[in-house]
Amino acid sequence: MDAIKIQIPSLSENIRIIESFIDNAKEKFQFDDDIYGNIMIAVTESVNNAIVHGNQSDKDKNVDLSLTLEESLIRFTIQDEGKGFNYDSLPDPTAPENIEKPGGRGIFLMKNLCDEVKFEDDGRRVELSFYLA
Repeated sequence: MDAIKIQIPSLSENIRIIESFIDNAKEKFQFDDDIYGNIMIAVTESVNNAIVHGNQSDKDKNVDLSLTLEESLIRFTIQDEGKGFNYDSLPDPTAPENIEKPGGRGIFLMKNLCDEVKFEDDGRRVELSFYLA
């Protein structure tokens, strides 16, 4: 199946465009409320990371979001134009020394809400997969 794609400039207020994109996908593909909640949180968190951390909130840089549907899987791919990051060396937000720190929760959340999270292109691209069955 072809991917459905959207591109937004790196502005935090564009998260609402992403929310609408996910709402439209829910109607089109009829996924249930449980997975919808997980998708909404994980995808908006990932796009927000791409805007703030990846593209440094530079409105001249874009974030691309695409959605592909396979038999029992829905996959969202988020791509930014930033420098990338080392996703293997992120601190564990649940470790006692990190509990009070505001950062590092987004990827932790994504890993807990998605069935699969895969980073590519030095962290500039992330794939979030959700099983529908």
